Amino acid sequence: MAHRVTFIPGDGSGPELTEATRRVLEATGVAFDWDVHEAGLDEYERSGSPFPEATLNSLKENGVGIKGPTTTPVGSGFRSINVLLRKELDLYACVRPCKSYEGVRTRFPETDLVIFRENTEDVYAGIEFEKDSEGAGELIDLIERTQGARIRDHSGISIKPISVFCSERIVRAAFEYAREHGRRKVHACHKANIMKFSDGVFLEVARQVAAEYPDIEFADIIVDNLCNQLVSWPGEYDVLVLPNLYGDLISDLGAGLIGGLGVAPGANIGTHAAVFEATHGSAPGLAGLNKLNPTAVMLSGVLMLRHLGEAAAADRMEGAIASVIAEGERVTYDLKPTKDDPTAVGTSEFADAVIEVLGTA
Repeated sequence: MAHRVTFIPGDGSGPELTEATRRVLEATGVAFDWDVHEAGLDEYERSGSPFPEATLNSLKENGVGIKGPTTTPVGSGFRSINVLLRKELDLYACVRPCKSYEGVRTRFPETDLVIFRENTEDVYAGIEFEKDSEGAGELIDLIERTQGARIRDHSGISIKPISVFCSERIVRAAFEYAREHGRRKVHACHKANIMKFSDGVFLEVARQVAAEYPDIEFADIIVDNLCNQLVSWPGEYDVLVLPNLYGDLISDLGAGLIGGLGVAPGANIGTHAAVFEATHGSAPGLAGLNKLNPTAVMLSGVLMLRHLGEAAAADRMEGAIASVIAEGERVTYDLKPTKDDPTAVGTSEFADAVIEVLGTA
């Protein structure tokens, strides 16, 4: 029976990257029933909505989707589609594997870690007070009365909520993943030495959940120390679980360890659906040039296959992608020794090479 999956091409470079990925996914032999819906800047300009209700309803109905990159306008327009999705579908777990592949230029070839980022609260919850607003003034006065500390006038203020509920479910998701995938250790990342009543909650809950998984080693680490450790001994780390802000920052650091955002996949998994997409943006300036590396979107497709229970197909697809990259012949310009290498191929030709390998696997 075919898997019914919401397919969102995205905007900018998204359509060509997702089309390449669709062809490779179908080449695994897994049957799909693609439910195609639009989202992004192009759809906003066409209909006035960057994320139509029909697209959201499709994800709710199907429970799984693969999405191309979408553009978020700077300073005007609409808010991030990804933020909207996380709120509407309660996509509380952002899962980002960071794995080095032979053939990708990196100083950290031993890297193979998975980042679990809490997606719904922390300073990204959007609870903010504009400077000089009535709410900001009231909050400044309240803090002075109750805490004895005075925030400077003309301050913008963001609130950082970290709850027991959200901490528990993201930490548990990290431990369940570690157990299911044979991972040896989970690190909880925090700044509880300073933020004792927010990050302190996260750390306390992490320790409580860890006690339920005696087969998985557990440790905690302060976020600034983690940054140092990751660029010194990344091979020492396996699964990381973090609150929202730190998870965002460490995810990009992790992508840098393995050669960049072009090879960094992602998944947003929640109570109502799971959406799979690359970590990188839409690169609208390169749209339609058949030039960009589709690896990150393809590896997001690998994550989707595993989510759908198609583990064997996922392994074959990941192996085919890794084989093409390691061979280094039919790869995009960013995977060549120099970016002006005339032997570099385009997005579509890269997908053709992966499909060829799948056909002989």
